[in-house]
Amino acid sequence: MTRSAGDGAPPQGPPQDLPKGRSRRNFAGARPVMEDVARLAGVSKQTVSRVLNDNPSVRPETRESVRTAMRTLGYRPSRSARSLASGRTRMLGVISFDAARFGPASILTAINTAAQEAGYLVSSIALDTADRATVVRAVDTLSAEGADGVIAIAPQRWVGRALAEAQLDTPLMVLENDLGKDASFVTADNRAGARMATEHLLALGHATVWHIAGPTGWLSADRRVEAWRATLEAAGAEIPEPLFGDWSADSGYELGRRLAERPDVTAIFASNDQMALGALRALHEAGRHVPDDVSVVGYDDIPESAHLLPPLTTVRTDFPEIGTRSLRLLLSQLEGPLEPAVDRVVPVELIVRRSTGPAPGR
Repeated sequence: MTRSAGDGAPPQGPPQDLPKGRSRRNFAGARPVMEDVARLAGVSKQTVSRVLNDNPSVRPETRESVRTAMRTLGYRPSRSARSLASGRTRMLGVISFDAARFGPASILTAINTAAQEAGYLVSSIALDTADRATVVRAVDTLSAEGADGVIAIAPQRWVGRALAEAQLDTPLMVLENDLGKDASFVTADNRAGARMATEHLLALGHATVWHIAGPTGWLSADRRVEAWRATLEAAGAEIPEPLFGDWSADSGYELGRRLAERPDVTAIFASNDQMALGALRALHEAGRHVPDDVSVVGYDDIPESAHLLPPLTTVRTDFPEIGTRSLRLLLSQLEGPLEPAVDRVVPVELIVRRSTGPAPGR
């Protein structure tokens, strides 16, 4: 084990020929400590501490040598030690809801990557419900772990209400929900995406556009419905009743079967790609050809969209940018003077593929 001063024998370091990047405890099996890192890097404990706290006085080559030694040893700095040295633990908390879906999962991955690059650890809590008591318990748990700040991936209106009612003291960055003037939030431009999808189909000569919507209460779904309806109204087109799904391909299939029975349906805008996938199958089974008989647009641009038959026209959401930007904005609050609460809307892009074409007869 590693000995401390006064044990009667000098501390003995790990072998110097450890493979780079290999996570390992020291030679006696004990968890590596700062002294082990200092020995392997050939620097003092004070220098290791400066690297951990991002002190700008450390030369780049020394900083890299210390970080290489940390990776080699599998060293993980003590949060309590960091807190004593800097007043912060360099650990962030993330609260997520419905984390298995493509969008939230992609955002969470981006947050983790950006946090690691910035020298932070991430502790995540996935919640099935978001009443005020549950949210408060989640934040209390992250605070007890020493979280310097919290990011909440909060796609539903009731999640936002729970966060607002919790009156948290911890710096908070919210995705999707706008909690008011005291909180910053990041979201994709859902209204612009729905408008682009609807305008694209109208420009192809379709008399109107039917909408397979996401579940009510989800902010992204609600904003897409609002923009779809407003775009049709501005164009003087008939506004059909939206059909509400649950984001799943199964719901898209069931609703697609209903639309496939109607010969007047020539254009469908689905609120996510999974529901569009279900609608494509329903149309195929009904003998409605895409895009000759019916054009279909999805939303999100999941990796499989380009490989469907036909490849799916869709609205691309830059989920990694949403995660990275939210992390960057939270760190700007932690590492500098607090800025006024700001909103950040991430642009979206219409990706035109072969699932959309001119209206029949044009």
